[in-house]
Amino acid sequence: MRERHNVSRMLVALLSVTVLVCTGYAWHSISDLRESVTQLSGLGLGGGGDGATDILLVGTDSRTDAKGNPLDAKELRWLRSADDVATNTDTILLIRIPNDGSSATAISIPRDSYVDVPGIGMSKINAAYGATREHVRREAVESGKPEKEAEDDGTKAGRKALIDTVSNLTGVRVDHYAEVGLLGFVLLTNAVGGVDVCLKNPVSEPLSGARFRAGKQTLTGPKALSFVRQRHDLPRGDLDRITRQQVFMASLAQKVLSAKTLTSPSKVSELQRAAARSIVIDDGWDIVRFVQQLKDLSGGNIKFSTIPVITEHGWSEDGRQSVVQVDPAQVKKATENLLKSDKDKSKDAERGDYIVDVTNGGTVDGLASNVSNILSGKGYQRGKTATAGTNDLDSVIVAHSKDDAGARKLAKDLGGLTVREDKSVPEKQLRVILTNSYAGPGSPADPTNEIAQTQQNGEDVNSAPGGNRSPITAESDGPMCVN
Repeated sequence: MRERHNVSRMLVALLSVTVLVCTGYAWHSISDLRESVTQLSGLGLGGGGDGATDILLVGTDSRTDAKGNPLDAKELRWLRSADDVATNTDTILLIRIPNDGSSATAISIPRDSYVDVPGIGMSKINAAYGATREHVRREAVESGKPEKEAEDDGTKAGRKALIDTVSNLTGVRVDHYAEVGLLGFVLLTNAVGGVDVCLKNPVSEPLSGARFRAGKQTLTGPKALSFVRQRHDLPRGDLDRITRQQVFMASLAQKVLSAKTLTSPSKVSELQRAAARSIVIDDGWDIVRFVQQLKDLSGGNIKFSTIPVITEHGWSEDGRQSVVQVDPAQVKKATENLLKSDKDKSKDAERGDYIVDVTNGGTVDGLASNVSNILSGKGYQRGKTATAGTNDLDSVIVAHSKDDAGARKLAKDLGGLTVREDKSVPEKQLRVILTNSYAGPGSPADPTNEIAQTQQNGEDVNSAPGGNRSPITAESDGPMCVN
């Protein structure tokens, strides 16, 4: 029984890292875990020789489950989809977990990023899989191969093309591959009893079926899928959709880590069924050994971010397609910075010498989490976040000394807050108390409407609209409010 309990906790950690990669903590034995997840071969993946495991997690719009079985009519209605078969990749995440299991960083790549695809040339990255798949399938059929064999050849080639494209764009060699269909979002969300989200404004968008009120709410089933799929009528289009996906996954990871999920046999059983139907991984991945590295991973060390973009309103070379324009050199530089360990980041800037705790003393939902994310992106060490009453009328920074250089820099970073001295606060630790009057970065009054801008040596990695964000984490005082 003890072995089963330990395996369960390790697999919860894995779910928190990748959320949709593998919810296998629900399995009752190691053999069940290995046997229940669909596995792939022949993808030519790396071996984790750089001190970390790099995972490519792909969400497809496939109308079949992980075993290749067609979805039933009810499930197709859930997805607001016809019964046609497609293999575009609507969600692309590169996830790094150091070998010591101390942290996990997931970097989103916009599906319309205009990149060089091996064998195709410049194309939207979400077409790398599907276009290659169809090209290879058609050639195989024309050469006389049976349709099923041609289909398998095409699918393998499509996956390999996407892996190579992501590696070329980011400079990271992919060690493992995981794939989940649209149905996985619905099944996993229902399995944990719904996921908490927060919207800045009410939404009514018929193409995705998104109809939501403003503020905090719990989503299940098709509503959850509409939340993560909507991109029309959002200020930044697909980039806002990526932010929604990230806060959704962070909230889901937080939900799975909760005692209510761990101690509920029905939720555990439902998660098992959801993963068995939804997840595909490469056959070289020893999942059980891998999750043993993650058993002590905390929600605060699970982070989601996005590659920088030049513009979300670019055009393809032939002028026929609207694309997201990216600079591969800039992406490589930003990816390298995002994937650095917290220890390495601390060496990059003076801000890294300070731990910053953030308390929301007002009534703005998710304010402490938003500001903590921004400060982490600027290089400060992440401290605790909390919601608690305060007698302060205006926001303030509390430090060991009011003349502390780090406190002054923090005050400037947050729009000019007052620094108050308190000798009980340890040196190199700062406390931010936010009230309803706060109008700095991360507040509802923030004119940039940004969650955060990732910085490098004090400068924005990308100052263009829709630029790179500081990581969203799975540890907060409530769901982050988004567009």
